[in-house]
Amino acid sequence: MRKPSNLLPEGFHDALPPYAEAASRLERDVLDTLASHGYARVTPPLVEYEDGLTDRMQGASRSDLMRFVDPISQRTLALRPDMTMQIGRIATTSLADRPRPLRLGYSGQVLKLRSGQLQPERSRLQIGAELIGNDSVIAASEIVSVAIEALERAGVSGITIDFTLPDLIDILADGPLPLNEIQIAEVRNELDMKDAGGLNSIGATGYLPLIEATGPFDEAMAKMRDFDSDGLLGSRLDGISRIAASIKGKASLTLDPTERHGFEYQNWFGFTLYADSFIGALGRGGSYEIVHPDGDTEAAVGFSLYPNPLIDAGFGAKASEQIFLPIGHDKQLAAHLRQTGWRTVAALSDKDQAEALGCSHILNGDQPEPV
Repeated sequence: MRKPSNLLPEGFHDALPPYAEAASRLERDVLDTLASHGYARVTPPLVEYEDGLTDRMQGASRSDLMRFVDPISQRTLALRPDMTMQIGRIATTSLADRPRPLRLGYSGQVLKLRSGQLQPERSRLQIGAELIGNDSVIAASEIVSVAIEALERAGVSGITIDFTLPDLIDILADGPLPLNEIQIAEVRNELDMKDAGGLNSIGATGYLPLIEATGPFDEAMAKMRDFDSDGLLGSRLDGISRIAASIKGKASLTLDPTERHGFEYQNWFGFTLYADSFIGALGRGGSYEIVHPDGDTEAAVGFSLYPNPLIDAGFGAKASEQIFLPIGHDKQLAAHLRQTGWRTVAALSDKDQAEALGCSHILNGDQPEPV
């Protein structure tokens, strides 16, 4: 007889007690926060037609998708790597006639074809909110504030917001610091590594001040103002400064104007969410455009959280007293205990033991008693 295997594909794992329940509670807390701000929940499918997904993907390609052939339609299907693009599809089709701004919240599993060292999971929970029809400073401020509140409700403290200007290099390359496409890629790579020597070696010295304009928000913003001597970036810098002012005191604020990882489709504004004691980002957000079927575009701003590290660290877990019900217990009394917050575990035989079943109390007559 073949022994059953518990081997799972690389990057996948079972969610076991108490983590599965903690994940559900954390997800509910975040979604409740979104709902309290008027974000109506939508639930797109896990699988879509490959061409439909790739038409809306930016900064990614078909090779980033887990694909297979649908035996019914004989068309290629793909598992979603991100839910934001699906929210855009819903907003421009099924909800195209809804009044704007349209506030939508969502939650579900997404599949990454490849994993990284910091996040080895290929299947991850994504929770987020999208405000569609407006990417103003007021809209962006709301999104950042709601993201902070959602993390706080999940029990997270020591939050840091790192702001960025996703289209900064494109603007400079088309204007005062001209670059061709090959040079743009080279400059971005050097800025990613904060390599001043690399910028010097490729003759892009005009971009050197951007490396220095990174760090605590006020100091970094002052350096960006000095860099922007001709006022080309004035409206963007003013907007981000106003967003930062709206959340002052709620989180630590930093600025990295050239950060682009995870901001492939954002335009004038982006932000990353960090928290004390966690390596890597807990989420990202920013402004972007949604393309309608007729080719028109619509402004939007939103954020996505990836809370798996929080769940692994025990966030969302809630201790609850569990009471063992012996055979022959009073069922009405047991129902009353559940209504008042107890968890009950009923004995199925005389061999069942309260402690072995994880119970902290045992029902003795009509009174709970510690084990």
